Amino acid sequence: MTQNKRIKNALVSVYHKDGLEELLRALHNEGVNFLSTGGTQQFIESLGYPCQAVEDLTSYPSILGGRVKTLHPKVFGGILARREHEGDQQQMSQYEIPEIDLVIVDLYPFEDTVASGADEQSIIEKIDIGGISLIRAGAKNFNDVVIIPSKAEYEPLLNIVREQGAETTREQRRWFATRAFGVSSHYDTAIHEWFDKK
Repeated sequence: MTQNKRIKNALVSVYHKDGLEELLRALHNEGVNFLSTGGTQQFIESLGYPCQAVEDLTSYPSILGGRVKTLHPKVFGGILARREHEGDQQQMSQYEIPEIDLVIVDLYPFEDTVASGADEQSIIEKIDIGGISLIRAGAKNFNDVVIIPSKAEYEPLLNIVREQGAETTREQRRWFATRAFGVSSHYDTAIHEWFDKK
């Protein structure tokens, strides 16, 4: 059973923008709508593509020095909602939560910051919260959502879009989810090792 799903809405929130332009172009050409935050939103708009601000969806600005941007039920509800679950769909309608079919995110460079010899507070600020939560949410709901957890997955998704349009099979979504849990596992292990050494 392939269970093909079409990508209609994509949340894009990345630290590293390099390599993203070609994928965004392909998605835009397939009619995918973009939702984003801060610098990523500016980057998408600089390419000439419309992009809704997350804060317009949530009615909350980025707060606490950028520590809280995407952590909101309208974002995570859109990712975690089961598309074929009647109760989930009723609540999506009730609370005006849009479906988010694709999440493109990467994580703050924790390991690079540690390797640079940065002070403790600078290292702690590079512990990603929103990004890792988005990765886990997208991967958990791989039945309905494509999760791109790092720039290493840009090309695999780009190849899919070129070959079959903005549509993925369940097997493809599960493959991305597997990659996503690998990224989150590696990231948390690096953080644990740093704390343990301290």
